[in-house]
Amino acid sequence: MHNQIIQCFERFFLNLWFLKEFFELIIGATFYFFEAFVRLLVQPPRKDVEGEIALVTGAAHGIGKMIAQELGRFGATLVLWDVNWDALDKTAKELRRTLDVRVYAYACDCSRRTEVYKVAELVKREVGDVSILVNNAGVVTGKYAFTEAPDNLVDRTLRVNVAAHFWTYKAFLPAMMSRNHGHLVCVACHGGLFAMNGLADYCASKFAAVGFAESIALELLVLKKEGIKTTIVCPYLINTTMFGGCQTKWPLFLPIMDQSEAAKRIVDAILREKMYLLLPSSLYFLMALKSFMPAKLGIIFVNFFGGLDLMDHFRGVPVPVITFKRPQRPRENSVIGEPQNAQIEFN
Repeated sequence: MHNQIIQCFERFFLNLWFLKEFFELIIGATFYFFEAFVRLLVQPPRKDVEGEIALVTGAAHGIGKMIAQELGRFGATLVLWDVNWDALDKTAKELRRTLDVRVYAYACDCSRRTEVYKVAELVKREVGDVSILVNNAGVVTGKYAFTEAPDNLVDRTLRVNVAAHFWTYKAFLPAMMSRNHGHLVCVACHGGLFAMNGLADYCASKFAAVGFAESIALELLVLKKEGIKTTIVCPYLINTTMFGGCQTKWPLFLPIMDQSEAAKRIVDAILREKMYLLLPSSLYFLMALKSFMPAKLGIIFVNFFGGLDLMDHFRGVPVPVITFKRPQRPRENSVIGEPQNAQIEFN
């Protein structure tokens, strides 16, 4: 009899718990659907990033350079990382001439964990704690079927496109967590949402980068670090050398974006603290289709929109062999994060 009473109470409280969770789900879903609808009509205001320290990887050229430039226009102190020191130094000088902000340049191979940690310590000592981290550096092989791709190029793709995110987060996230303030930006690709023919290692790395950023965002939410925001960017093709030669079947529906316009949209998403940004907006429609579409029908759609022959005209990007030296007297706001006569080489 005693056990039966206990079991009745257990069932009663279990039902109460279920009802509580159910009503929280309904109320939360209603509120956030309403919020999303309102934000379609009224954009949230941009936050002020003047004086924030923004670090952009892969900042020597292309979309990384444009993102840094846009952040600088809003007053952020810029920390530029790239493996190519000559191009990075040129970019840093250009940004110092055109922007009224501090600009620091560091040569760093983000795929190497120890190098990331070493250069990160330099940044902390010489600039301060990074509060906006933009993981933009990326590489693509693209000229080989997966079984024919050289192992060192596959390894390079995974190390640069996803493993580097682990090391930069480990280097800079603890300081953000201690202050409950910061912004993590993952610049991925449409290849992190949709599989593409001829891009097996690249898509794997971008899917991993998106999943990693989402997982860290959830981890921060559970830890009640709501002051640290996450933005995940998945653009289609941008007119940089990275996907040189690639063409789009439907330029009105899936255009190749101008890198300056893409950078403005990305920085706007950061300032408005958007969680996701897909470029162009038609990718939202394709993502919705993917969620309920049968697999075989999905393949037909991928072919229709050019996913099976996207890389047919890909010209490729030369694998860099970079040598850089630490100057005897580093110039103001110009630092190299490597010992003298260090060499970075990809074979």
